[in-house]
Amino acid sequence: MNDPLSAPHSHALIWPSVLKRNGARVPFDPGRICSAITRAGRASGEFDGGVAERITDVVLSTLASDTAHREPAIEQIQDLVELALMDEGFYQTARAYIAYREQHQRLRRDRQTMVDAITSVNEYLDREDWRVNANANQGYSLGGLILNIAGKVTANYWLSHVYPEKIGAAHRGADLHIHDLDMLTGYCAGWSLRTLLREGFNGVPGKVEAAPPRHLSSAVGQMVNFLGTLQNEWAGAQAFSSFDTYLAPFVRKDGLSYQEIRQNIQEFIYNLNVPSRWGGQTPFTNVTFDWVCPDDLKEQVPVIGEEEMPFRYGDLQAEMELINQAYIEVMSEGDARGRVFTFPIPTYNITSDFPWDSANAERLFAMTAKYGLPYFQNFINSELQPNMVRSMCCRLQLDLRELLKRGNGLFGSSEQTGSIGVVTINCARLGYLHKNDAEGLFRRLDALTEMAKESLEIKRKVIQRQMDTGLFPYSKRYLGTLRNHFSTIGVNGIHEMIRNFTDDHENITTPAGYALAVRFLDHVRDRMVAFQEETGHMYNLEATPAEGTTYRFAKEDRKRFPDILQAGLPDKPYYTNSSQLPVGFTDDPFEAMERQEALQAKYTGGTVLHLYMGDRISSTETCKRLVRRALERFRLPYITITPTFSICPVHGYLSGEHPFCPICDEERLAEKRQRSA
Repeated sequence: MNDPLSAPHSHALIWPSVLKRNGARVPFDPGRICSAITRAGRASGEFDGGVAERITDVVLSTLASDTAHREPAIEQIQDLVELALMDEGFYQTARAYIAYREQHQRLRRDRQTMVDAITSVNEYLDREDWRVNANANQGYSLGGLILNIAGKVTANYWLSHVYPEKIGAAHRGADLHIHDLDMLTGYCAGWSLRTLLREGFNGVPGKVEAAPPRHLSSAVGQMVNFLGTLQNEWAGAQAFSSFDTYLAPFVRKDGLSYQEIRQNIQEFIYNLNVPSRWGGQTPFTNVTFDWVCPDDLKEQVPVIGEEEMPFRYGDLQAEMELINQAYIEVMSEGDARGRVFTFPIPTYNITSDFPWDSANAERLFAMTAKYGLPYFQNFINSELQPNMVRSMCCRLQLDLRELLKRGNGLFGSSEQTGSIGVVTINCARLGYLHKNDAEGLFRRLDALTEMAKESLEIKRKVIQRQMDTGLFPYSKRYLGTLRNHFSTIGVNGIHEMIRNFTDDHENITTPAGYALAVRFLDHVRDRMVAFQEETGHMYNLEATPAEGTTYRFAKEDRKRFPDILQAGLPDKPYYTNSSQLPVGFTDDPFEAMERQEALQAKYTGGTVLHLYMGDRISSTETCKRLVRRALERFRLPYITITPTFSICPVHGYLSGEHPFCPICDEERLAEKRQRSA
């Protein structure tokens, strides 16, 4: 018989190292293969060390012919050991060896699930963990530290004990990103404000209950409590629609003065900007304003305190205008230091009968020119319809052959709908790995969207089961079912995908690159239609606001593929969000809209086109004209104006970007000149 070590030694010259499962390389040691086979043979009682040496020689010979000069992997070697044992007729040993592998696989998975507490605390305190900056709404705080550590435990639970191994590996390897893994919750939800005002905030056993509100003050108080409480049962935005329409009856009933309305709105806004949510965060909230009473509500009679009112919603335009005026004025003034309120994000429904020349319109666009707070929902020239914000709560038969719109923009949801979860595809890596190979790119895209679908279906079952068992008591009370919630797939880095795919000959601003982006998004949409028909659940495509994900993707790709094309600096790379234009490409908003119009219309979930301004817009009229032309000339579902401004702790609002306050600098210089004089 051949010397069992002669073949291994000759092969060791070919393979100086072997690839471990985590990507690390260790010296190749044939003795470890022989030792593992010997232990398995002795455990089964079928053979001892002599036979193990012969089987080792067979494994190494097969490995040499299979890999030639390529580096072998541990998984590949263990697969060959199983085959060799069965070929030799040692079936009991093969079963024992397979069981041994499965046992160690479980141990590895459990080690991954464990969180190093000391390292986790230090990473947060030293701001070394990417999660510290992943959410713009979460500040550096003790609550943030607690949430960060708890989030790691929850994320590892999802990846190692809920999702299949391939999905966990795809997320850890940054092929895709499963959002909100740090929370055992759904993503975002839109609630029926009408239901809350009719029924009151109640219905959860053992919790304090409130009857339906009878006055505006108690209505806004219940709304704050509702949004704050429900935010703790969801990871993302909580939304109310028709804010002005549904609150107007309280103003009419009590004959409230403008100052009384303003005081109530001020309390509503201020209380929703207090960091009362887990992790030291403010509740992420969105409210949508109709501005003009929608046709489907005009003839309906409001109910306050279980009593029908002697008027209809359509009779309350004057009260709606007072509510809108108060909201705009409070948001424009900001807090005690003049800092802008972050929430609730206001979304305005712009319909064909929008009163562009009214006093409130002047106030709205003055606020927009200064701060850029509102989102504008296009009901003039897009596929959206005003009644869609209420359609999901009563549409029992859904046509799953079409992709529905979630409604209310990136951070809002229509009534009684929302998203169960979001999975974002790393598009830049697709372009790099499948350079000039469209067939390979779309084949890999299909595999990734399939994994995204599988993960979202699993999450839907988990969250629905936990809702049914009472983990989310208020969601169970006011929602009950996730039937009308979407499963959301997002994209990131399409601009960099095109650059890498074409070896930097094309990008999203060139005709060929633009065509590839359209084809790519259409392909994802087609996949989601197929998923809807397969699962019976609704899917949508989102332009993911990848605050932390875009940096995580770029960082992980830089480690694996040093020559991949990215945006940013070598030590701070990132990918362009979704299918947006690259940063700094144009400061002409109309050029941006022309280039983005068709792409923005592809998204059926959250999307918004930011029209970036270098400074505060010069006048209210200019801002109004810009928004009106944008909505009338382009089929863009949502837009927002984003002027650049700074906030000084002493002097408040400053137009433009200022690393230091010019007024403070001037005051210090004046003091120096005075002293020197």
